[in-house]
Amino acid sequence: MYNSYYPEQHRGHSYDGDDDNDDDWLKLSLGRSYFNPPSSPTLQEFSPLTFQPFLPPPVAYYPVLAQPQQLPLLVPQLPNDPPQSHQQEVIALSRSSGSRTRRPPNQTSSEDDESKTVPAPYPWATNRKATVHSLKYLLANGITTISGEVQCKRCDKTYEMEYNLEEKFGEVASFILKNKYSMHDRAPSVWMNPTLPDCKLCNHSNSVKPVFPTEKTCINWLFLLLGQMLGCCKLSHLKHFCKHTENHRTGAKDRVLYLTYLALCKQLDPTGPFGLEH
Repeated sequence: MYNSYYPEQHRGHSYDGDDDNDDDWLKLSLGRSYFNPPSSPTLQEFSPLTFQPFLPPPVAYYPVLAQPQQLPLLVPQLPNDPPQSHQQEVIALSRSSGSRTRRPPNQTSSEDDESKTVPAPYPWATNRKATVHSLKYLLANGITTISGEVQCKRCDKTYEMEYNLEEKFGEVASFILKNKYSMHDRAPSVWMNPTLPDCKLCNHSNSVKPVFPTEKTCINWLFLLLGQMLGCCKLSHLKHFCKHTENHRTGAKDRVLYLTYLALCKQLDPTGPFGLEH
């Protein structure tokens, strides 16, 4: 067993020899490195220094999954628009910005003027909407009686009623002159809920109401004024009147009704005390 670890020439050697032989044998068996430590390397043994650049640690790269191939989006080509004029471009730009398109100043407002004129529905009315002739004009042309169509709420009979122009207008004008500053630009209750005439056919009191035509342009404004029955009008009727007489048509009915009374009196007597107080 031990012979396999020793050199061939020392197998079977006796251990009884002298010390020198033992020392030689130990030197051969242990080798030179045990007794002779390695000497310091000389300067010539160093290889020349070379600069090694600092390399960052390797980065782990993950495999990139293959992206599905995207097909090109096909957009149909629209035909080119025809060239627009400068005015059309301005109008299109104003519409896209949300602003209101203004009418060029060189265009006349003939359509608006035509919409304000209609055939006179009554001899005491003019050809302009919601406008009557002055009292002076009517008396000069022999118009002293104003008539209108009424219907009884009790018997449902329809007939014509007449008012004396000067007499009835005097009553309305006197009421306004006396109560104008206490009304505070609002129609009083006697105008809002007028007392209706008595029916001459069935003799029922407070039962005759005016008949309103389908077209607002045919409303008998002067007849309603003289009978102080403008309060029977709908709010839409009163707003129609104020629209075509350049009066404010916003607000409650008592406000619009007040403006209607004063505007009609102003048409009959332009010099009377029927102006609006501001």
